Amino acid sequence: MRDRIRHRVEQARRQRFERLVVRALDGLSPEVVAMLDNVNVIVEDEPTAEQLTLGRGYPEQPVDVSDGPEEMLFGLYEGVPLTRRGADYHLVPPDRITIFRGPLERAYTSPQAIAREVRITIMHELGHHLGFEEDRLEVLGLG
Repeated sequence: MRDRIRHRVEQARRQRFERLVVRALDGLSPEVVAMLDNVNVIVEDEPTAEQLTLGRGYPEQPVDVSDGPEEMLFGLYEGVPLTRRGADYHLVPPDRITIFRGPLERAYTSPQAIAREVRITIMHELGHHLGFEEDRLEVLGLG
């Protein structure tokens, strides 16, 4: 019985989080949405070890979630940025923006803070899709 209740509570938390992601995407301008053509936005509970390495950008120093919110991986863009695509770029699987629920919920406890960080994370990963590097995203307030 307890396991069933825990499962339902966890499902409800995940559904609430997914609604935050949908609201953040719905709040994007039509121009920005057009740039998301062939990009899947998905929610995962936790990043994999490989995603942690990719999120840090260099395999010899993976993200250490004990370092605090600034070192947690909240999202990850996996694909080829628009600025690096040539004329022969076609017939490829969609790029992915993954939003990680667990790290966001551990780092921020209030629903308002989580919603704000979900929006920031989506914009940050969209910035990578557009070709922005970390330093430029910092300047834009999306670091």
